[in-house]
Amino acid sequence: MMRRKQLVLSLTFLCFSISLLGQQSENSALTLDQCISIAILKNPLVLSSMNQYQASLARVSQAKAFPQPSISYDSDLQTKFFNFKDCGESYFGLSQSVEFPGKRFLRGKIAARESNEIMADLDLLKLDIALQVKNAFYNLLLSQEKLKYAQQNLELSSDFQKKAKLKFDAGDVAKVEVLRASVEESKAFNEVKKASNEVKLAKAYLNFLLARKKYSPLEIQGELKRHVINLDLEGFTKRALSFRPEMKKISFSLERGNLQKKQAFMSYLPDFELGVSKHHIVGEGKWWDVTLSFPIPLFFWQPKKGEIAEAQANINSINNKVEHIKNSILLEVEEAYTNALTADNQIKLFEGDILTQAEEVYRMFLISYQEGEIGSIELIDARRTLLEARKSYADALYNYDVALAALEKSVGQKLEGEVK
Repeated sequence: MMRRKQLVLSLTFLCFSISLLGQQSENSALTLDQCISIAILKNPLVLSSMNQYQASLARVSQAKAFPQPSISYDSDLQTKFFNFKDCGESYFGLSQSVEFPGKRFLRGKIAARESNEIMADLDLLKLDIALQVKNAFYNLLLSQEKLKYAQQNLELSSDFQKKAKLKFDAGDVAKVEVLRASVEESKAFNEVKKASNEVKLAKAYLNFLLARKKYSPLEIQGELKRHVINLDLEGFTKRALSFRPEMKKISFSLERGNLQKKQAFMSYLPDFELGVSKHHIVGEGKWWDVTLSFPIPLFFWQPKKGEIAEAQANINSINNKVEHIKNSILLEVEEAYTNALTADNQIKLFEGDILTQAEEVYRMFLISYQEGEIGSIELIDARRTLLEARKSYADALYNYDVALAALEKSVGQKLEGEVK
């Protein structure tokens, strides 16, 4: 049942991903969910893990297979070598090895647990790939946002330079004002070039994760926003210990170890060899012979010193790993939670005070400059402060989204929330 369920889930995921690829041809701008699905669908490590999982399912069938029966023929008392026709006695029979009840079923369960462990590794790999894609996607959004601000600053700088030149021609300002305006325009132009390169590199990395050529055309749709999430550390840790693939894998490993120990104990129980043959003696008649044989556990200590000891050592090793894995997961959750909480507080600070104040100061300085009350230096500083505030706000949104992505990975589940 578990194997069928996992196969259905795998097929559903593939069909969903293929449908997303179909949508990509119709709409060139990719959403975050589409990028994640494409990356997982095309990732070579995922494809390799899927093949390993399919191989593990085949091993389950092999473990449950029945031993093959044997057909035997015995010709005795031949008058000449290979003279089967004139032999004095012959046997023709069929034999079958019969395992002690429960052994075949136990082998199947052990193989199934191994398959579950591989699936858990595959789920963890998908979480890692999803986190990489999210980080790259948010980084591209941030780079595009900074490019937008740099372009706006260039437009303002160019306009400021033109106005400064007109004022200089009219005799209202000194030559130094025009020079300062030209310097600011050059700085703004360089900032646009720098931001454009960052966008180009961000697209190249996202293309790499999507298994596309580095500089293939790429457009994404989305924006950096604050998702209102109930940041509950205790709830996150409980979910992480329940849903993280590592916890599932260690649980399957422990089950497999216990089953292998039980299998080792069952090695004491004998298998049977059942045979039926037709016995013919020339001149006397034909009879049926039935043979039943099984091994005697004379060297009974061998399984305990071998298989049982190995199985117990594996169980002890797994138990020692459990606490380490739990601590690693809890540390990962707490780190992501702290980063998300910090970024959320920064966003609130920007939205509540910093952005509003920076915009208000710039408007006041712009009016004062137009009325000739202040010089260009004060206005340039006010504009630079506003631009830095907007960039820092974008950084805070980016840090928050990245922290939430890390939190989702650490929990092992998607976090649902509202977008503000």
